[in-house]
Amino acid sequence: MAIELGLKEEQEMLKTMARDFLANECPKTFVRQMMDDEVGHSPELWKKMADLGWQGLVFPEELGGSAMNFRDLCILSEEMGRAVLPGPFYSTVVLVGLPIQDFGTEEQKQEFLPKIASGEIACTLAALEESGDLWAEDISVKALQRGDEYVINGTKLFVTDARAADYMLVAARTKRTSNPEEGITLFMVNAKEWGIYIQNMNVMDLTRKQYEVRFTNVPVSSKNIIGGLNEGWAVLQQIALKASAVLSAEMVGAGEMVTEMTVDYMKERVQFGVVIGTFQALKHRAADMHVLMEYSRSLMEWAAECVKEDHPDTEMAVAMAKSYCGDAIKFVTDAGVQLHGGIGFTWDHDMHLYFKRGRYNDTTFGDSNYYKELIANRLEANLI
Repeated sequence: MAIELGLKEEQEMLKTMARDFLANECPKTFVRQMMDDEVGHSPELWKKMADLGWQGLVFPEELGGSAMNFRDLCILSEEMGRAVLPGPFYSTVVLVGLPIQDFGTEEQKQEFLPKIASGEIACTLAALEESGDLWAEDISVKALQRGDEYVINGTKLFVTDARAADYMLVAARTKRTSNPEEGITLFMVNAKEWGIYIQNMNVMDLTRKQYEVRFTNVPVSSKNIIGGLNEGWAVLQQIALKASAVLSAEMVGAGEMVTEMTVDYMKERVQFGVVIGTFQALKHRAADMHVLMEYSRSLMEWAAECVKEDHPDTEMAVAMAKSYCGDAIKFVTDAGVQLHGGIGFTWDHDMHLYFKRGRYNDTTFGDSNYYKELIANRLEANLI
């Protein structure tokens, strides 16, 4: 499939507008303020983003959106990765908004998508449990039917932006069979419902907070089932697919920012009486950073286009992008810290923000090694 590597005029405008807005509204002082905040969410910034149409970027106009496409969402996500944007945009739009758009009933779309687009609500996905991996057999939180309702009991871990969320898309087991992929159902649960207990988790990336969420006899209407009863695993797979493409875009934006910061520092730092950017070994390291990000961008854009076009190669394209971008962001942030020398290890320097966000993005929904194995299995299957 041929893709356009260049951006159209409206996409260039989106990119420029997003970069300027985030430079003004999301400086690193704000990022650090949100790191210290228990919720990590600014309602004021959320409203400004909604006024720009960001939360509804890919939703239909009749539902309060801008009717733009997935590639446009990835362009916006690049800039958010570049700024290390805190807050629930990713969890609301990507983890919940997109699956409602793809799998929700018309009534559900009418109820939730305009509220997301206007910034009225924030949402998140509660899927992972004790293992921390998205495997069907690991989903053990139960939802038992009681009349027209279901009652949810159990504990979810690593729930991103849970304290900021008004609704949670909860993966629960409604039937147990010999096939663990059967019997999983997704429910839109009011996060303020009685019986939901949220506790902070001590994780690496404080710019994207994660929580333990315990559900104790939490009622939810059968009308809030997304994607059909006992058919939630296919929805979760689609969530992971699109989220991985978006996270790849974030990693490209972050990696390019780290490369720029590092090269600028190498042009200014003097050691042994000369600028360190003149040292050949360091120039080679910076060149490696640049090359890795160029390859990452190409794979990410291919994956975004495949998702947008619902191309048959989508799963392979996303796997390649997530794998390569994950390795690239780890190399680039490692190099960024090292090339900054001692200052790169300090809390006051911004390099650790990108280092930690990069690790979060790499491991979420499968790290680079997971996707390499997936690619190898897919290629082997095609050869047999």
